[in-house]
Formats: sequence, C-alpha cells, structure tokens
Amino acid sequence: MAGARFSGPRLDALVRAKILGVRAGNRHRYTGVWVVVVERRVFVRSWNGEPTGWFHAFLAEPAGAIQLGGREILVRGIRIRSPRLRQAVTAAYAAKYDTKASLRWVRGFAAAGRLERTLEFVPR
Repeated sequence: MAGARFSGPRLDALVRAKILGVRAGNRHRYTGVWVVVVERRVFVRSWNGEPTGWFHAFLAEPAGAIQLGGREILVRGIRIRSPRLRQAVTAAYAAKYDTKASLRWVRGFAAAGRLERTLEFVPR
C-alpha cells in the first residue's frame, strides 16, 4: 500500500527496540540488525553489504518480515537514496546507540559505503 507507515504501539515498540530481526522473502533466516526511527519512519542499515546478506536479499526481493515483540510483521524494504534521510539515520544511530561499546559501530555506520546501504521498512 502506497504511503503505508508504522504507527501506534508498533511504532513505539520500534522506537524502543535495540535489535530487530529481519528476513528478506521467506527463504533467509532472521538476522539481528540495529533499527532507528526518523520522522516516524523505520530504518535499518547494513554493516557489511555482502552479496549474500540480508540487504542484497531485500534489494532482489523487497518483501520480507521483521520480528517485533515476539511477532512476525510483514514488511517491504525500500532503498533510501536521499542524502538528507541517510544523514538523519546516521544521527539517529548516534543518539540511540550512545554507549562507549557502540561508538565504533556508530562511527562505522557513517562511512560512505554504508550510508548507501540504508533501507526503510514499511508494513505490507
């Protein structure tokens, strides 16, 4: 559905979630990824971008699912090309994952190659 977004309790749960299980299609296993919410929209970013990883699987088959609160929610992954949104996602990672142990990963997410591996999840 065009314009679909998460709202209400699901959006609140996504704001609070530190790790989100994601799966492209129904062939891949769930992979844990960091999740952020920007402008009431849900974003994830791939660290390594391997051709056989979850990010490329979503590019090939945008339909997938996330695990949230013990439930499976069907989603569609949309590649984000907007530099403004990519930077906002980077800032959201820095704000949400603000521990000393997370700093290396937050800085790494700001690398140019990783910025390009930003997806938005919308419900389907």
